[in-house]
Amino acid sequence: MTTINVLSQDVAMTSQQSQTQSQQTQFVSQPPKQQVVQQPSNQQQPQQQQSSFNDFPQFLTKTRLQDLVKEVDPTEQLDEEVEEMLLQLADDFVETTVNAACLLAKHRHANTVEVKDVQLHLERNWNMWIPGFGTDEVRPYKRATVTEAHKQRLALIRKSIKKY
Repeated sequence: MTTINVLSQDVAMTSQQSQTQSQQTQFVSQPPKQQVVQQPSNQQQPQQQQSSFNDFPQFLTKTRLQDLVKEVDPTEQLDEEVEEMLLQLADDFVETTVNAACLLAKHRHANTVEVKDVQLHLERNWNMWIPGFGTDEVRPYKRATVTEAHKQRLALIRKSIKKY
């Protein structure tokens, strides 16, 4: 199982660059390629390349999307524009989810994204739950303590309601 590494840059940047780059966390499924130092010759040194989302294949392909549509309704056909839009939505969803999970992992001062990072984002923003990865802790609902002044106000309200 490969983990997604969070690459953080602790380099001084201009204010505009720091705002945009702090929100964008780059991640790769493999460690970045290192530059290889070669003896002087006619060959050039390979340059270090950073991966981006455009380098990765789509998470949902057109054929898989068509298969999913056929599972719902075998007679249904999607227009080309609708397919493109759904594929773009799926890619955007995965991209934003992974970005948010990376930011949560970075906030925890961790170098790897864990299931709890993805789960927290999906639960809070999309009201989604990942089956099989429940938390062991049960968070009981804490009732707010009722102050004496609040009890008196409630008693006055109840008393005024009884008059009518």
